[in-house]
Amino acid sequence: MGYSNWSDAAYQSRQGYRQQTQQTAFTYDQQVRATGIVQIHDQMNPFGKMRESRDSDQHPDSVAIAVLFDVTGSMGSVPRVLQTKLGKLMRVLVQRGYVAHPQILFGAIGDANCDKIPLQIGQFESGLEMDDDLGKIYLEGGGGGQVHETYELGLYFMARHTAMDCYDRRGHKGYLFTIGDEKPYPAVRRSQVQHLIGDHLLLRISTEALVAEVQKRYEYFHIIPTNTSHGSSAEVQARWRTLLGERVLLLDDEAAVCETIALAIGLCEGTLDSLDTAGQDMQSAGYDPGATAVAMTALTRYAASRPSTPAVITGVLPAIKQALPDGRLI
Repeated sequence: MGYSNWSDAAYQSRQGYRQQTQQTAFTYDQQVRATGIVQIHDQMNPFGKMRESRDSDQHPDSVAIAVLFDVTGSMGSVPRVLQTKLGKLMRVLVQRGYVAHPQILFGAIGDANCDKIPLQIGQFESGLEMDDDLGKIYLEGGGGGQVHETYELGLYFMARHTAMDCYDRRGHKGYLFTIGDEKPYPAVRRSQVQHLIGDHLLLRISTEALVAEVQKRYEYFHIIPTNTSHGSSAEVQARWRTLLGERVLLLDDEAAVCETIALAIGLCEGTLDSLDTAGQDMQSAGYDPGATAVAMTALTRYAASRPSTPAVITGVLPAIKQALPDGRLI
């Protein structure tokens, strides 16, 4: 629900303890592999659930940010990168003023045609609970080899099973980032929606229709890591381009995924004037200059497609000496 507060000191303490004790942040994944009992964590189960981003006394102007990543095959490194850079992501969003009150949801996507746990969705959180949610994800590493994953199931959930005060109260869109190197299926299947989410649909819904529905309430981007199994595929890239145009971000190094998310939000919020000023902001938050450069490259086409912002004239207006009857000033 996003009612707690982020503590960078507490997060760093957690990370330090994990390093000292050689413990993984993905404790549930470790548990599943140790026991052989493959089932979704109760708190990541989307069946019959709504995920909510709500204002509170601590966060009066909350902004919902959802990150859903493919956990099949070669994409398994992405959640680990997100977890290790979570502190820096929060630091640049809050300390550099991109978003004063971010509430972040993490989720995982697989292939409902062959995976045991193809959809995992956490809650919108403002504090260390978002790190906890990452630790509850099972990194299945499956997929069926057909260069498709059921991203459309994640889009369906975000379109119809999320509520955000930023949009509902203030008309401010939330943010959705999906991350993956394969194509979505052409439509969401009714049987999969019923089995995994609990809704009863009369008809299949096309992926195009779901994207349009999501875009009504979210600034939606899809990130494709290009050095994974299918990330460099022209066919994969073209499919996503038909859905999202310049909001498809080609990332040459998945280690720069947090930088890419932060810069995209900064551009949309208008708190980052342009990519030209991004380097200093990111380095001030502790990001690696190389990763920042990769993120800036991924966002170049999107940044160029944005309308230019009119210059703001500053200074003191001269005193008004006289007004004519028709309202003109002299």
